[in-house]
Amino acid sequence: MKKRFIISGGGTGGHIFPALAIANRLKKENPKAEILFIGAKNKMEMKRIPEAGYNIVGLDIWGINRDFTLKGIYNNLRLPFALLKSMLVAKKTIRNFTPDVAIGVGGFASGPALKSAISLGIPTLIQEQNSFPGVTNRILAKKVNKICVAYDDMENYFPAEKIIKTGNPVREEILNIVIKNEEAFKFFGFKKERKTILVVGGSLGAFSINKCIADGLDEIEKRGVQLLWQTGELFYKNISPDLLKRENERIKIVPFIKNMDFAYSVADIIVSRAGALAIAELTIVGAPTILVPFPYAAEDHQTKNAKALADRSAAWMISDQEAPEKLMPKLLQLLNDEKECKIMGDNIRKFAKPRAIDDIVNQIMAL
Repeated sequence: MKKRFIISGGGTGGHIFPALAIANRLKKENPKAEILFIGAKNKMEMKRIPEAGYNIVGLDIWGINRDFTLKGIYNNLRLPFALLKSMLVAKKTIRNFTPDVAIGVGGFASGPALKSAISLGIPTLIQEQNSFPGVTNRILAKKVNKICVAYDDMENYFPAEKIIKTGNPVREEILNIVIKNEEAFKFFGFKKERKTILVVGGSLGAFSINKCIADGLDEIEKRGVQLLWQTGELFYKNISPDLLKRENERIKIVPFIKNMDFAYSVADIIVSRAGALAIAELTIVGAPTILVPFPYAAEDHQTKNAKALADRSAAWMISDQEAPEKLMPKLLQLLNDEKECKIMGDNIRKFAKPRAIDDIVNQIMAL
């Protein structure tokens, strides 16, 4: 029988890329499967999901504004009506598509989509990437059939009998990554014999990391190394023309990297935020890494993610507040410390869970 799956959620790469990893593996296991995504209008999933070859329905939904500007207050007053409309659109979409299972990965659209699926008697599963779950998944947890998690002690937030610890799903191309791939160096126009620094602050960017790299560009150039720098689209839009002029055969500045397997392949050292998806990918890649956790993540979970690695010599952690003073000196220090790079690379691989996607898809197919 042809299987049908709804996958809902998004907002950031931390939700979108696990969703795509699940979709791609479902399609690999069930070539005739039909997969439909439900996302939030004006969020990055509306661009990234079609680019990956899947159809997506957009809901006119957003989160609560915590500022007290006129626009924020106005949007909060509109939110109950938007939620009701989104529920109606989601229910109609699901009724027409008739999925066998509905999967939520977190984000604004996940709530209306999974609530609608539950009301229609469709089996449901949520995949929670973080050690502190978002409000949408905490609400949905009471009614969904299964909850796949990546961290221990999640029974503090979810019903214990529904929890399956699987780890976070990583994209197939990263699971099968070829380190120092000739094709990857050609793709970026880099030379294999030179060391390469990869800086990635998440899909939405990271201001503190970006500013440190911009201020330290002279030092990086002096070392004769290569730099692949993903700024995030918002930072890139406001980047100064003078900074863009610094691009050359060794310095690449981009808003977003689509071929992350190639980016990881060329990297000798990585600077990154510490989101759950980033951590899952970094443990597979096994490169020495400096983590700068986003300080405003719920329950400061990025710091907890980073500390778990740093405490076991699997990465270096620098707080967002300390980054202007410490990030560039630490990065330059690591460039010259082959022994420390090897220790960190060996240790971070011990955290890898390459079977996570298999376990999640097995749970979906069991439903």
